[in-house]
Amino acid sequence: MENLNNGNSHIDPFVKIPTLKFTKLFINGEFVDSVSGKTFETVDPRTEEVMAEIAEATEEDVDIAVKAAREAFDFGPWPRMTGAERAKIMLKWAELIEQNIEEIAALDTIDGGKLYSWCKAVDIPEACNILRYYAGAADKIHGQVFKTSRDLHLYTLMEPIGVVGHIIPWNFPTIMFFTKSSPALAAGCTMIIKPSEQTPLSALFCAHLAKLAGIPDGVINVLTGFGSTGAAISSHMDIDAVSFTGSTETGRKIMQAAAMSNLKPVSLELGGKSPVLIFDDADVDKAVELALFGILLNKGEMCVAFSRVFVQEGIYDEFEKKVVEKAKTWVVGDPFDPQVQQGPQTSKAQYDKILSYIEQGNREGATLLTGGKPVGNKGYYIEPTIFANVKEDMIIAQDEIFGPVMALSKFKTIEEAISKANSTKYGLAAGIVTKNLDIANTVSRSIRAGIIWINCFFAFDIDCPFGGYKMSGFGRDYGLEALHKFLQVKSVATPIYNSPWL
Repeated sequence: MENLNNGNSHIDPFVKIPTLKFTKLFINGEFVDSVSGKTFETVDPRTEEVMAEIAEATEEDVDIAVKAAREAFDFGPWPRMTGAERAKIMLKWAELIEQNIEEIAALDTIDGGKLYSWCKAVDIPEACNILRYYAGAADKIHGQVFKTSRDLHLYTLMEPIGVVGHIIPWNFPTIMFFTKSSPALAAGCTMIIKPSEQTPLSALFCAHLAKLAGIPDGVINVLTGFGSTGAAISSHMDIDAVSFTGSTETGRKIMQAAAMSNLKPVSLELGGKSPVLIFDDADVDKAVELALFGILLNKGEMCVAFSRVFVQEGIYDEFEKKVVEKAKTWVVGDPFDPQVQQGPQTSKAQYDKILSYIEQGNREGATLLTGGKPVGNKGYYIEPTIFANVKEDMIIAQDEIFGPVMALSKFKTIEEAISKANSTKYGLAAGIVTKNLDIANTVSRSIRAGIIWINCFFAFDIDCPFGGYKMSGFGRDYGLEALHKFLQVKSVATPIYNSPWL
């Protein structure tokens, strides 16, 4: 594979590395130091160099932020505005995001190793789309009036659930910030947002823009910190709901903390070990491109990554040969370089974890076809890696690696393919590559996963709900289902005048 990580990159001369202006906690409309004064380092994964010291929120900071959000919800204007008024401010925020698209894209690149070109063309525009979608829904929230069997006037109200805690991951920082915050804002909620400690920069910058857009103080609070910060949010008695995207292990802890505190509702989008099933009738060249894109997009740091690739035996040998050849041409290097297809892993911890799984695959007896090694001598770069002869009980076939590592195996029949696809504790996404509509329909109804992609990958739409089966969590992001997570249904009954029995 080509490596542009050793001085041969062609970085766009018009890219401006942003000045890190916002590194403190954002509470009640102001950037403030943590009560303890603690900070932590944020590191550029391209260079392994420290970029800034970020304020570290403790339980005391969580209390202060929750008090501000509670005050803003109980007495502030945001929940009491009309939906149209909230929408106007949300649309202004989207305009400000668009006006600062280069800076936000660059922040996610230096913080998370994401491709700058992808962030600018896809991630940040999609964040604006999400914000605008829910702005459009803000004035369409209403209950129902019922024709009852008794002498009652009976109707329902849809009311904001209250103060919400959002705990977001590091692989899509800006998209996830708005995936969580936008529907809650449209509903009239106030919130505490905890970005990952790996990628805090864009969340803090977007909070700054929220203030400029006119979102009232206390409505959005951003707390940077570690797992203990998330734990304090999950267990806080004055937070009414929690929405989390991340690992299954952390999701379990959040659910336990919520149950042990005030029984707050929890929405969890968790891990995945997504299969793609490639059938004999598939165009092999297109299937190769799809499978590689499915595991190497965003350097494999995707919960929906096609990390398990099952190919029917009639085309398996051709597929294996071509996918290895294609992987060897994949360009790994500086994510600001427009020629690069894969940047560095987000952090040293993730880099080490991926390499340890590659070692595990070798120990378990899988066949390493290509890759498996670091790239360059600086930064968290890893070669695209493909294992063949992967058995279903191998760790690399069961654990979520969250990196550019494909587990490749073959199958004979449709029934075997379905069985292999379902042989995991996860159920987030799956892919089917076939020209046969009967196969597509049969298999898509048989795989236990929240989204099925037929002859495509990463085909999301803001109208279409997204979430998991099994240990991939519950609750849905996107669509109106996400809005309903942040609404309470209240029934109101009034007796009809002069009713003889009420």
